[in-house]
Formats: sequence, structure tokens, C-alpha cells
Amino acid sequence: MRIGHGYDVHRLVEGRKLILGGVEIPWDKGLLGHSDADVLTHALMDALLGAAALGDIGHLFPDRDPAYEGADSIELLKRVSALLKERGYQIGNADVTVICQRPKLAPHIEAMRKRLAEAMEIPTDCVSVKATTEEGLGFSGEGLGIAAHAVALIEKRN
Repeated sequence: MRIGHGYDVHRLVEGRKLILGGVEIPWDKGLLGHSDADVLTHALMDALLGAAALGDIGHLFPDRDPAYEGADSIELLKRVSALLKERGYQIGNADVTVICQRPKLAPHIEAMRKRLAEAMEIPTDCVSVKATTEEGLGFSGEGLGIAAHAVALIEKRN
């Protein structure tokens, strides 16, 4: 068994959709980034890649490559999952925490879990998504951005 940790952060801006865990969240701001800026899925991909010692998403999907401009992060997660399978790994489970003052994410958690699980081809009960605030402190507490931490367990298949 191998474990990996991922972290990502993106700035909130006007004029962009807010996508988290592959789910569009109704909000007046979205996350700034080269792709869809899905901070939750980015942290998860980094955790998976880290567990397999395969670098990070910046190496695999560089933001200087126009092919990834506006990319759907769920599609990138599918590619990461396929890469792990090619290397002989099976994803065991994933646990993600989103740090976000607003909007409230509780109504969207189950949809996020389902999208992520489908992309990784694992059961939904192997994917945990949690949301927390920073009680008004720091960049996320001030509504300037959203961060996410992820932990993933992978196992070498025989």
C-alpha cells in the first residue's frame, strides 16, 4: 500500500464558473486557472500521483500547454487513474477536504463523491469529500480563494 497527499489553491474571481469535484456550484464567482480550476480534483490528482511517485499535475498537464486551457479536471482525473492502472496500481480510497468560507457545499457533496468515484472507477463509498471554513480567517476565510487537501491510498496489484 502507498499513500499520497495533495494540496491545491485557486483564487476566486468574477466571470468564471465554480467547479468543485466535477460539479458546477451556483455562485457569483469561480476559480481562476488555466483549466477549469477545480481545486478539489486537482488536490486529489496530486495525492494519487504522489502515492505512485509520478510527480504532480503541473508536470503531467503543464499550464503552459494550450491543450489544457479550459480542460475538464474530471477528464484529467480519468487520465491519472488510467496511468496508475498502467503502472499496476489500484486506487483504494480517497479523502478530500475543501476549505471554503462560501458558498456552502453540503448540498453538493454527494454529487461530488459520485463524479470523483466514477472518474476513478471505484465505489462511491471509497470517496470522502468534506468541507470546512476557516472561521473568516486567511485568504479562504476572506472569500479570496478556495483550497483543498487530499489523501489517497493506492495498492500494487499482483
